[in-house]
Amino acid sequence: MHPTLLHIPKEVAGIPLFGFGLLLWLWLIGAGGWLVRLVRRQGWTSETRSFIPLLVLVAAILGLLIPAISDAEGLPIRSYGTMVLLGVVVGLAIAVRRAKNIGLDAEYIFSLSFWMILPGIVGARSFYVWEYWENFLRPSRESPQFWPTLGAMLNVAQGGLVVYGALLGAMVGLAGFWWKYRPMFQNNGVSLLGLGDLVAPSLMFGLALGRVGCFLNGCCFGGLCDQPWAVRFPQGSLPYESQVHRGLMYGFSLIEHPKKEPLVISVRPDSPAQKAGLVPGDRLLQVNGQPVDSSGQAQAEIAAAFYRQTPLRLQTTSGKKITLPLAPIRQRSLPVHPAQLYASLNALVIGLFLLAYSPFCRWPGQLFASMLALYAVTRFLLEIIRTDEPGVWPLGLSISQNISIVILLAVAVFWFVQTRRYRPANSLRLESSTPAN
Repeated sequence: MHPTLLHIPKEVAGIPLFGFGLLLWLWLIGAGGWLVRLVRRQGWTSETRSFIPLLVLVAAILGLLIPAISDAEGLPIRSYGTMVLLGVVVGLAIAVRRAKNIGLDAEYIFSLSFWMILPGIVGARSFYVWEYWENFLRPSRESPQFWPTLGAMLNVAQGGLVVYGALLGAMVGLAGFWWKYRPMFQNNGVSLLGLGDLVAPSLMFGLALGRVGCFLNGCCFGGLCDQPWAVRFPQGSLPYESQVHRGLMYGFSLIEHPKKEPLVISVRPDSPAQKAGLVPGDRLLQVNGQPVDSSGQAQAEIAAAFYRQTPLRLQTTSGKKITLPLAPIRQRSLPVHPAQLYASLNALVIGLFLLAYSPFCRWPGQLFASMLALYAVTRFLLEIIRTDEPGVWPLGLSISQNISIVILLAVAVFWFVQTRRYRPANSLRLESSTPAN
C-alpha cells in the first residue's frame, strides 16, 4: 500500500502554483492560443465550441478544486489517481489502434475519450458519494459545512469510484458522441453498438490498471484470508480501520451496515470472543456500558475501547455479559484477500478474451454485451470475497451484486433479440451486420 507518490509544492520561487496562480494563467494562455488555432483552421463551428466546456472545467479545477484538496505539503499525487490516469492512456491507445481497422481517424477517438471520461468520472463518483454520503460530511456529520463537504466529494484522486457508475456515465457519453457525429459514423458503417464494441476491450484494460490503484490506496479490500498470498495493510488504512470497528481484532465480526441492528455475524474459532461465549446471531445491547441501537454505534464504542486499550465489555439481548481482554494495537491488519489484485487480473483476462473473440462476433454489440456479461458474473463472485460493501435489501446482497444481476438479465434479453435479428457472418466488422430476411 502506497497511497501518496509525492507532493507538488504550493509555490515555486515564491510564486503560487495553484488557485489563481501560475498554472491557471499558463492554462488560460495555452487554451486561448489553441482555441484561436482551431477557429482559424475550421471556423467557429459546433465542434470548436464543444471544447469550451472542457477548457473551462480544467480552469475551474486549477483555480478552485486543487486548492481545496491540497494539504500542508502541497498537492498530493495519489497512486490511485495516477493508476486511473494510466488506465485511461492505455485504453485510449488500444482504441486508437482498433479504430484504424475500421477506417476511423485517431482524432475522433481522442474526442470520444473526453466524451466518455468526464461523464464516467461523474457517474463513478456520484454513485460512490450516494452510497457513502455520511462519510463525506465535513468537518463532522453533526455540523457539516458546504465547501469542506464539496471538497471531500470532489477529491477523486484519493479514491472512491464505483465501476458500475463509471460504466453508466461512459455509456451516456458514448451515446452522445455517436449522436453528435452520426453522419460521419454512418458513412463509415459504424453503428452505436459497433462503437461500443470498439471501446469494450479498452474499458477492461483501463479497469485492470485502475484496480492496481485500489490496491495501492487500500480501498475495495477483501475479507480475512489464511492463504500464503494474503496481504496485511498498515495501521490507519481502510482495511485496518474496518477490522477495528467491526470487532475483528477481538475475534468476532459485526454486520457492516452502520444503520442496521448490531448483530454478530461471525466468530473466529479459538478466538477470545469464542472462548468468552459469543456466538453468531448475538445481538448487542450495550458496549462498554453504552446502549447501542445500530451497528454504527456499536462499532464506534468498539473502536474507542481498542484505541484506549481497555477491556471490551459486551451485553447481549439474551442476557450474556462478556468481557474481552485487551486486543493489542497491531502495526498491520489481519491478513486479508488481495481482492483488488483479483479484480485487476479478472479485468485483464476479460480484456484479452475480448480481443481474441472480436473476429468471431456476428452482430454489432456482441463484443460489448460479452464484456457486460462476463464482468457481471465475475463481479458478483468477487463481491463474495470483498467485505467493504454492506448488503442491502431484499436478498442481503451488495449493491454491486444486485446491479450485476440486473445487467446479466438485460444482456440475456439483448443477446436473444440480436441472435434472432442477424444472420451469421463469416467475418466481423464493427459496423452493423445485415439483418436476416
